[in-house]
Amino acid sequence: MDYLKIKDESKSISDWIIKIRRELHEHPELMYEEFKTSELIRRELDKLDIPYRHPIAETGVLASIGNGEGPCVALRADMDALPIHEETEVPFRSKNDGKMHACGHDCHVSMLLGAAKLLKDKESEINGTVKLLFQPAEEGGAGGKLMREEGALESPDVERIFGLHVWPQMPTGQIGSREGTFLAATSFLDLTIKGVGGHAAVPHLTRDPVLTSAQVITNLQSIISREIDPLDSGVVSISAIHGGQAANVIPSEVKILGTLRSLTMEGLKTLQKRVKKISENIAEAHECEAIVEYPGNDYPPTVNDSEMWEFAKGIGIEMLGEENVSDLDAVMGGEDFAYYTEKVKGCFVVLGMNNPEIDATYSVHHPMFKADEDALHIGTALHAIFALKSLEELTN
Repeated sequence: MDYLKIKDESKSISDWIIKIRRELHEHPELMYEEFKTSELIRRELDKLDIPYRHPIAETGVLASIGNGEGPCVALRADMDALPIHEETEVPFRSKNDGKMHACGHDCHVSMLLGAAKLLKDKESEINGTVKLLFQPAEEGGAGGKLMREEGALESPDVERIFGLHVWPQMPTGQIGSREGTFLAATSFLDLTIKGVGGHAAVPHLTRDPVLTSAQVITNLQSIISREIDPLDSGVVSISAIHGGQAANVIPSEVKILGTLRSLTMEGLKTLQKRVKKISENIAEAHECEAIVEYPGNDYPPTVNDSEMWEFAKGIGIEMLGEENVSDLDAVMGGEDFAYYTEKVKGCFVVLGMNNPEIDATYSVHHPMFKADEDALHIGTALHAIFALKSLEELTN
């Protein structure tokens, strides 16, 4: 099979991929609420005569292409949006106020649907099965874990899995990843400092949770600077503080939100333990109370199989040129693609989207995030070639 020809075939359907992406971008939905998104995916799969399972993981879609015999590989796209108000001026900006595809999941879905179109055209040549995982709730809901638990990697058993993510830190059309740990283990922090409120003119009659919170936040940073080996990686970030509404009133409690990150689950558990102890002890010293919770799911680190990154890198070099493929440093972002690679050999690859000419320079999770749509057909081609070449290798 001429794999390089697939890049040209992908480019020929670029307008179709972009049209789907823009429709998705206009209608972002948060985790486990991706009903219209799922409906669009099923609409396009129906047009392509591709069978699928729905629902899976509540709003997900699991499609299959191939003859059902021989080996099985999987391609995954996440599909949820973020609770962010979009500030871009693109004509297809979000119509759902306070919700935005600020992490590029609309791109991920459209690229995978493009791959579905290419693979369906070649189905008669496919010996084996390609599973297409359209997964909900990557943004904190551990949709990957639920997809896995509901059998997305089974019947037939997946032997390799690949995922792509748009990456504004790299120029458009380049790709990168690394062997081993690529993305961090992550946890959300929900911290409440309870005190005794009162009039700000008589602070001695209160137990001030604002002052206590300031002491807690400052001292939590000592975990990274004084307790973690300088050659290891860790993050303790406080990202939100809510307390009080009046200038002359000391509130009775302060709520603090944040995130913890480490490149190992052991490291993440250590951070959680130290945050809890420091918060509780400082609160007690100020005659307050600290309630420390880690809500949601602790994501494991995303670990790429070394053989799979070499495989993906080789395809990238052949398709894009060696100068456009990079071994990257580990990143402290998190990804629930990690739940798949805990069970199956796989690789998570990032696709450059940075283009200053169209102001596509903002990071993901930013209200001004833009994706360079000229790169979408590259992602589609990569998906298709990852699948086809994997099946060929596994068959032989």
